[in-house]
Amino acid sequence: MKLYDELVWRGLIKDVSSPELEEKLNNGGMSFYIGTDPTADSLHVGHLSSFLISKRLKEAGHHPILLVGGGTGMIGDPRPTTERAMISKEEVNKNFEGLKAQVEKIFGFEVVNNYDWIKDINVLDFLRDYGKYFNINNMLDKDIIRRRLDSGITYTEFSYMLLQALDFKYLHENKNVDLQCAGSDQWGNITAGIDLIRKSTGDEVYGFTMPLVTDSQGKKFGKSEGNALWLDKNQTSSYELYQFFINVEDSMVINYLKIYTFLSKEEIEALEVLNNEHPENRDAHKALAKAIITFLHGEEEYEKALRISEALFSGEIKNLSIDEINDAFKGVPTFEAKEETLIDMLVNNKITSSKREAREFLGNGSISVNGEKVTDENMMINSDMAIGGKAVIVRKGKKKYFCGKF
Repeated sequence: MKLYDELVWRGLIKDVSSPELEEKLNNGGMSFYIGTDPTADSLHVGHLSSFLISKRLKEAGHHPILLVGGGTGMIGDPRPTTERAMISKEEVNKNFEGLKAQVEKIFGFEVVNNYDWIKDINVLDFLRDYGKYFNINNMLDKDIIRRRLDSGITYTEFSYMLLQALDFKYLHENKNVDLQCAGSDQWGNITAGIDLIRKSTGDEVYGFTMPLVTDSQGKKFGKSEGNALWLDKNQTSSYELYQFFINVEDSMVINYLKIYTFLSKEEIEALEVLNNEHPENRDAHKALAKAIITFLHGEEEYEKALRISEALFSGEIKNLSIDEINDAFKGVPTFEAKEETLIDMLVNNKITSSKREAREFLGNGSISVNGEKVTDENMMINSDMAIGGKAVIVRKGKKKYFCGKF
């Protein structure tokens, strides 16, 4: 399969600015850019699809550039519903440095900052050199702007389109960039840049978008949706990534394999057969989790995530290290542990509502400590029994975990 055909098969093409782009993508040799504003110091899984498509283009002979919007990030692109909160210059700079280091390490892309060329443009030059090329009627017809007209949109947000178009023009003239790719929500901004370059220079440049990655309910992966999975393993552990992807809907896993992995068409189709015939084995899910974690964090992190998952499934929690315990039980209710009887620990830390309830759970074999069922209410809890001398993991029933820290 040629590059363009593969992108279509993987579901990675939505909008294309010109039919000429198919041949240009297949032939290689284009310089292109993708952009993100530094609203956080790490990328998340919602960004990953566009960065992986950029890696696919790089491997096909194109040159990628990542633009981190140190300038545009101080404004924020229009959201479908409400205006973005402004973030400070200090936070923007901190986030830029975090994203630059992350992208260079994971992807090896060249990174540029649009603050470097926007900061020196005064308002009169901006209006004369760029504003005169934009027709307000056309801007109002852009989808992201049109959706905000009823609720209202500030001039600041409205002008974001001009700044992104300016970026495309600058990179075209200074980095020989002739292609921009992004998520489908950026189509209006991409076409604005194409129009600006055509009107101001006469040059023809190109753009395409990919569909936004969503779950089966159409909810996208992103920070604004409150379900961000960060690519920084210190913010989202490899185990958390493993648990997310091992549990995605059966109906979505093949789509995610196409988007998020470099497995071949034949490999993915074989996994699709297994997923249809024996979904309980979760072969496709396991392949997805392994491919993503290994790509982002390496084989060792994947093995660590797998070890934690298997230990929790088998109940062999005590065999985990304290670092693995912290990854596995991140987000569960935590309490300050001290030397006391088991029943006092259960009641004092609100694991059970009373000693009577505690005895009922103990009598039913529904309490475990560090993966082992316990029934003796007078058993002493102390640091000698803690994992790594620091943590006691209590499970009530089948799924409710609590972590006591000494």
